[in-house]
Amino acid sequence: MPTDRPHIILIITDQQRYDTIHALGFPYMETPNLDRLVREGVALTQCHITAPSCVPSRASLFTGHYPHTTGVFKNGDQWRRSWVEQLNQAGYHCVNVGKMHTVPFETPLGFHERYVVENKDRYLEGRYYFDEWDKGLRARGLVKQQRELYRQRPDYRESLGAFLWELPEETHSDMFVGDMATWWIETKPKSENPLFLQIGFPGPHPPFDPVPRYAEPYMGKALPLPQVSEAELAGQPPPLLAMRQHNHEVDHDSVVHLLNPTREQLHKQRAYYYANCGMIDEKVGQIMQALAAKGYLDNAVVIFTSDHGAALGDHGHSQKWTMYDVVTRVPTLVWSPWRFAGGRQLDQLCSLMDLGPTILELAGVAPPATMEAESLLPVLRGEAWAGRDYVFAEHGRDGTLQEAEFMTMVRNRDWKLVHFLGEPYGQLFDLRNDRGEVQNRWDDPAHADKKRELLDALREWHIRSQVRTRAWAEPWR
Repeated sequence: MPTDRPHIILIITDQQRYDTIHALGFPYMETPNLDRLVREGVALTQCHITAPSCVPSRASLFTGHYPHTTGVFKNGDQWRRSWVEQLNQAGYHCVNVGKMHTVPFETPLGFHERYVVENKDRYLEGRYYFDEWDKGLRARGLVKQQRELYRQRPDYRESLGAFLWELPEETHSDMFVGDMATWWIETKPKSENPLFLQIGFPGPHPPFDPVPRYAEPYMGKALPLPQVSEAELAGQPPPLLAMRQHNHEVDHDSVVHLLNPTREQLHKQRAYYYANCGMIDEKVGQIMQALAAKGYLDNAVVIFTSDHGAALGDHGHSQKWTMYDVVTRVPTLVWSPWRFAGGRQLDQLCSLMDLGPTILELAGVAPPATMEAESLLPVLRGEAWAGRDYVFAEHGRDGTLQEAEFMTMVRNRDWKLVHFLGEPYGQLFDLRNDRGEVQNRWDDPAHADKKRELLDALREWHIRSQVRTRAWAEPWR
């Protein structure tokens, strides 16, 4: 077993649901390379994010603090600091290839090298920021597929954001990031210092734009499709219903949400989304091969995860911005066969931000005492672990979630509560008897005690968080 500090490779996709890896029980997926990570590594099957959109989730992951502590409540909020700085100071050579979604995009964040590739479809935020992908397309004389061009298609409003990638395959953002990461690994002389390499794939975030050779097989598959009843919609809080209507009227990320899509429309959206996940799987395999050839995998920890999931029509919604499990639960794999016993799937609750102190401890760095994240290193080593009693997530009002000032989730193994600041309504789900989160029990007198229990847990968590993190926030005052 290696005793030196390991190379750490952290691969993060954008908006990837939990049900996108064959080896985790989803036979319609073709993911041989991620299946290898499951087979030889540790899968954390109940890992939940702390915010249902990119920037606050990533800021939380890379600081070890909740959004109400970082002050990053939504996309576009400034995010400039991270624990990568501690890895840097501890002697790691820190490299980012692809998406991090810092604000501003080019923030150093502790990396020695950054090769930024941002969202595929940047329309308002960062529209005229030219990342490595933009430069690569421009050098080839190509015009990126984007919202302004998709809007010219007669089928734009009926496509649910699903469009084939019609430019050369290697120019697709996920192919580009995977190839750039592989090129960096193969070309850069190997340093004597340990490596921290963060690889950020822009997909499967919309637009759902796979290359044809991946789209075609998935179009021929039977795929799970959402079933949404009027009774379920009637039980949803007003801000979610308003957001559902807004997403139908206003396109986000080249997606026009449809209130009553056909089965064919839903199938195409899912097929293209899953195909994009398959493309990323292919690039993960190539990255692993390059790491092995260069000698990194002799002493490495490879982590694969995503910043949040996606609704894809489940519960009648588009993309993220809700607290359903299809959004909050993300695939999380840790691979290091010489360090951790593989082939384990652990279903205890954990938070995505728990990867932060885990990485620091792997690097021999003590996590700050103020960190709200909890190291997973003991359980990865095989020690007894009960998991978290609760996981929490938060989000503030933004251009999509327009009618909720602040939304907070608390979830244990059996129940979930979603609180809307200052409002009499909310969501309460009995996860043991309603795994699909269809029946909102918020106003059900039979579950009033459970509702009060979870509200009490939410209050205690928030108070404790303020006390614990005061020293972390003090330098910024």
